[in-house]
Amino acid sequence: MTNQNKIFSKILGTGSYLPPKRVSNQALTVQLAQKGIETSDEWIVSRSGISARHYAESDVLSSDLAVHAAKQALIAADLHANDIDMIILATSTPDFLGGFPSTACIVQKKLGITTGGAAVDVQAVCSGFIYAVAMADSLIKSGAHKNVLVIGTEVFSRILNFEDRTTCVLFGDGAGAIVMGRSEEPGVLATKLHADGQHSHVLCVPGNANAGVIEGSAFLYMDGQAVFKLAVTVLEKVAKEVLDMAGMVSSDIDWLIPHQANIRIMQSTAKKLDLPLEKMVVTVDQHGNTSAASIPLALDAAVRDGRIKKGQTLMLEAVGGGFTWGAAIVKM
Repeated sequence: MTNQNKIFSKILGTGSYLPPKRVSNQALTVQLAQKGIETSDEWIVSRSGISARHYAESDVLSSDLAVHAAKQALIAADLHANDIDMIILATSTPDFLGGFPSTACIVQKKLGITTGGAAVDVQAVCSGFIYAVAMADSLIKSGAHKNVLVIGTEVFSRILNFEDRTTCVLFGDGAGAIVMGRSEEPGVLATKLHADGQHSHVLCVPGNANAGVIEGSAFLYMDGQAVFKLAVTVLEKVAKEVLDMAGMVSSDIDWLIPHQANIRIMQSTAKKLDLPLEKMVVTVDQHGNTSAASIPLALDAAVRDGRIKKGQTLMLEAVGGGFTWGAAIVKM
């Protein structure tokens, strides 16, 4: 079968949104000091590469951030909201407890989509956007859907314990979105997803609702050393897997866009792939770890500043709680 007879999926447009409230390390250090928690800009930067992050106001929800990013992506794709026949939204911080109803459905309503297309949330924590891209790619290639809005959106500041300096300094809020649509030429070249629930305890929010009461903790917990060791191992493996699937080598990659969690993990992956650090898109310094939103935020930043150009090949990869990880190779 020739390419003319096949359906491919392609990224048609990108968008992103950061809440206006920017919190520098210096400002956060002052805030934590008032609670008796000692930290410093040097301590945070040396361990993570993070200098600032954004926090949403208390009345702003994940869906609100998502709508801003989605509108930008729709404009970039030259499409209207009702052209979208599926929304796949990745988040660990849904609008409602238990994600019920889904934040994707809320976004569909806020965008004014009235065509009755599908909408669903994906929960794979920081890998959620990669999972969503892989799902959208399959649905488009199958012919089931034409234009899929893929969103990563988080208000992680809501689940941070600001008495735990090992986690509260790392995360931020934001949203990123892409529109994926049918194409006559390949766009998404390969995707690969993994999970291992044996490590579910190393990064989690170990609480649940019972009779209207939270049992356990509603704050994020992370075993930093365990996460670091797992991340550097699985990211290298999945990157090589997806390269093999695409019939490519690392030198074919124009840009590496990793999950923006920790600069040391990101640099380690690039070095293991023999990719120059200049080919890696970095936003963790200004965004912090925005979980499922981090890759689409970084992607949109590099598209809009002109670094990423039409025809270039990108590797996207992420690792997150679950334990989940995955990668995708896409041609713009």
